[in-house]
Formats: sequence, C-alpha cells, structure tokens
Amino acid sequence: MLDIAEELHRWVEQGRDFAVATVVAVGGSAPRRPGAALAVDADGTAIGSVSGGCVEGAVYDMCQQALEDGESALERFGYSDEDAFAVGLTCGGVIDILVTPVRAGDPVRTVITAALEAAAKGQAAALARIVSGPGELVGRALVVRPEGPSGHGGFGAHPELDRTVAAEAGAFLDAGRTGTLEIGEQGSLCGAPLTVLVESSVPPPRMIVFGAIDFASALVRVGTFLGYRVTVCDARPVFATEARFPEADEIVVEWPHTYLERTEVDARTVLCVLTHDAKFDVPLLRLALRLPVAYVGAMGSRRTHLDRNERLREVGVTEMELARLRSPIGLDLGARTPEETALSIAAEIVAARRGGSGVSLTGAHTPIHHDGTSAAARRIGSVA
Repeated sequence: MLDIAEELHRWVEQGRDFAVATVVAVGGSAPRRPGAALAVDADGTAIGSVSGGCVEGAVYDMCQQALEDGESALERFGYSDEDAFAVGLTCGGVIDILVTPVRAGDPVRTVITAALEAAAKGQAAALARIVSGPGELVGRALVVRPEGPSGHGGFGAHPELDRTVAAEAGAFLDAGRTGTLEIGEQGSLCGAPLTVLVESSVPPPRMIVFGAIDFASALVRVGTFLGYRVTVCDARPVFATEARFPEADEIVVEWPHTYLERTEVDARTVLCVLTHDAKFDVPLLRLALRLPVAYVGAMGSRRTHLDRNERLREVGVTEMELARLRSPIGLDLGARTPEETALSIAAEIVAARRGGSGVSLTGAHTPIHHDGTSAAARRIGSVA
C-alpha cells in the first residue's frame, strides 16, 4: 500500500475510514507486483490498482465488505480455463490479495498511519504485516525504520517473532524490496507457519547525468518521468544552468569525478556519462566503475569507446571493471534525436534494473514480467 502512501495519508489526516487491498504474491504473467494496492473509503471513492483492471471490481467489493464487518480477508485470483470471462486474470497469472480495514479505533490504524506518514515524507520505512497463519495474528503489523523497529506495532505472540521479523524487514528495507517471508509463529521454524508481507518505501533512486548537453536535457525529462531524483553535473557553468535543465532536481557545477567522490550513491543509483571528453570521462569512469551502483553508461561512438577503454586500462581499470561499462550507451533503437536517444538509454536502464533482455517481445519466448529483485541481487553480488 505504500505505493499510494501520499493519497492514503491524506485520507488518514481527514479522518476517513478505508479498506486497502494489497497484492501479497504473484505467479505467472500478473500485471502488478507485490505491494501494489487499491484502497476504498467509506464513501466508495477508490484509488490505486491491484491488477490493471482484471479483478478491480471484485476487489472493490471485498474492500466495501471489509469496511462493513471489520475483518481482513486473503483471496486468490487467477485465470480460469473453464470460463475465461469469469472474474480472474485473463493474462494467465495468479495474484493473492490481502484486504485490510483501516477504521478509527482499529489498533492497526496507528501502525499503518506511521508507515504511511514516513512514506509520504519520502523517508525509508518498512511495513511488515502477517497475511496468513493463526487467525488471531492475521493483520497485525510492525513498522521498521533503517535504525531498527520504530516502536509502532507488534505481533504480541512471542517476543522472538517481533525481533526476527524486524531483522528480516530491515534487510528488505536495505535492498528496497517488497515481498513475503515464511516464518514460525515463535520467530523461527517452531510453531504454526506464518506468511509475512514486507512493504518497503525508500527515497527515489538517483540518476546522475554528467555532461550538460542537449541529449542530457532529454534524459533528465525521461529520468524524472521514471521516478528518479535527477542530478546534472558539468564543470562548465555556462552550460549547467537551471534555464537549460528546469526539470532537474539538482544542478552541480563541478568537475564530474570530484562531485562523484563526495556525493552519496547506492545500489539503485544510475550514472550516465554524456561528457564525451576524455579529460572528464577517464577520471570519472575510473571511479564510477569501482562503485556499487546499478548502472554505468557512457556516450560515444564505437571508436570513442575503444579509445576510452585503452585510456582506462592505462590508469589501472581492470577488465572486470570495464565489463560493467555500458558503452556505447543505450539500446539499439536506431535513435537519432536527443529524445530518441534518451529513450534508448532509459530502456537499457530499465532492462538492467528488471532483468530484461532488451529484445522485441514479438516472437520471443522470454517472460513479459521479470523478477527485478533477482536481477538486482545478481548485479549487487557481482560487484561486491
């Protein structure tokens, strides 16, 4: 539900009662991932989505029922071979959906409010909820922040359960992951099994664009559209201006490698080097290829790429580090204009982030929806 945190937090501040349906697990070609949510208030207003339209009507009814009886419910929706027009996912997938009432006076409201407030403010927080197991535990929740449990919520079944879930949710939060974990009700393999949904809300990932050129302006717009916090960095003040990059979150006039040395990056950060000048590129890429970031791409022709690689080898960059470099940057879309080039770069970033192949889906036998978490884990492991 944290994907619609801003709207839900407004509902909480307005004192509205609502029920929220959250995707807990998916199988096959499901359109939305765990954590996607649809919420319905007491007046029947709906926000969000759990399936892109396939089962919204049935889930809407479940939310209204939950508001009436105050009971949580876990429901599975899937494709029916017998009746393709029945309520289900005609794309062939399966989704499990948890519906939780959030009403005034409900104990869970305080816990959910804390998670929504943090997410709405752009702060890192994880919400862990029991979605299946002994009936008295289903729906109980716990909020975890980067420094540990926030003090909001708990499961009340066994002290070790709270500690174990808090530790696991902290690991999910560190990775920016949303998903489920299986655990015993005593916090280990002992006791009845529980399924816990952990939803992580983290600040937007960073995109740092080096080189204040016309292609950068288009890439800034695309990066912002994709939800990145975008920084433009260039050593030339005449080009790195707010007038040229009005949609950038930050504009830095500094030598690129100097800025990269002092700024904060993480495993979700993408670095796009568009400077196309060896005096900027070489010291910048020498540093960038040694950082645990998600993506490093550099613009230039194939001849420029070969020359740049030789220069990087001369300053000590290893073959393993060079293998991380996406150059020439972007996918082969036949792009010509700055906007088309920005699209090709963004497409490569999405493919790298989500584990896509970049090939056309027409006639391909690759899955449409990839497990981006696994791809990210492979990339992080490869640079550790």
